[in-house]
Amino acid sequence: MKWLRFSIETLTDAEDILVSDMYDIGLEGAQIEDKLPLTPLEKEQMFVDIPPEPQEDDGIAWLSFFVEAPDDEAAKEALKKETLEKIEAQLAETRVWCEIGSGRVTVSETEDLDWINNWKQYFHRFTVDDLLVIPSWEQETPEDAGRMILHIDPGTAFGTGMHETTQLCIRQLKKHVNSETRILDVGTGSGILSILALMFGAKEALGTDLDPCAVPAVADNMQKNGIDPQRFSLLIGNIIDDPGIQKKAGGDYDIAVANILAEVLIPLMPELIKHLKSGGIVITSGIIEGREGDVAEAMRQAGFEVTETLAQGEWRCVTGRKP
Repeated sequence: MKWLRFSIETLTDAEDILVSDMYDIGLEGAQIEDKLPLTPLEKEQMFVDIPPEPQEDDGIAWLSFFVEAPDDEAAKEALKKETLEKIEAQLAETRVWCEIGSGRVTVSETEDLDWINNWKQYFHRFTVDDLLVIPSWEQETPEDAGRMILHIDPGTAFGTGMHETTQLCIRQLKKHVNSETRILDVGTGSGILSILALMFGAKEALGTDLDPCAVPAVADNMQKNGIDPQRFSLLIGNIIDDPGIQKKAGGDYDIAVANILAEVLIPLMPELIKHLKSGGIVITSGIIEGREGDVAEAMRQAGFEVTETLAQGEWRCVTGRKP
């Protein structure tokens, strides 16, 4: 399927106004590109392995809207002309009372393939020590027999296990999991860490996440790896400040794992300790070099004993124990 992409150059201050204006003329699902720094909430809601590098805000934003393109060339040109006229008329109306910058509009064509499949060329099988990770479009080989294998696809919002922060958590889980382990996985995303903990022999896992997209992602990855749905539950909500999620999560977990960012891990510590049994282990990662001391101090302030700090590349994993 082909699409017409209409991109508007504007100012960051006018983003919300123009998105609303374009919605009024029938254009939905805006793609926004700017250099605004992430807010604390946006950082908290990120579900990627590597947070983007901060950029200096130049005040410019690009808003892109997509319209399905007809196969017939004449019909496509007519749609392009009609939509462009609507956009420019709306921009002229908005410009009367609001500064929107250049308001330059560009039109291009794209295909579903550009959004959905191009990333497959960058993700191939890889290993984490003796664990083999394979995407769905690659096949197992005879040499893989007898190895523990995690079947997973990257998807559009969640990590794959390839990044150092996830690998640090995997190694710590393998070290601490036993057949009686109950896991609390905060920011579970695609469920990689919980699924692997269950494959390592854990009894059951509960994940929490802010993004509803985690539900199908977790279900798909459980199915790919033969995980009994009764062993892995998922809650959508913020365990840091949502009493409902805190109550549903319950307590007496043997291990809590959180691979997020230091900005989220620090306020998370006082809540996590409530959900662990005495002697329970907390594993934290997603910590850039230089922030491990802040996370360790937050653990201590919450009542944990810091037991280990591991490094891989520029990333750190801090592990603690509840007395």
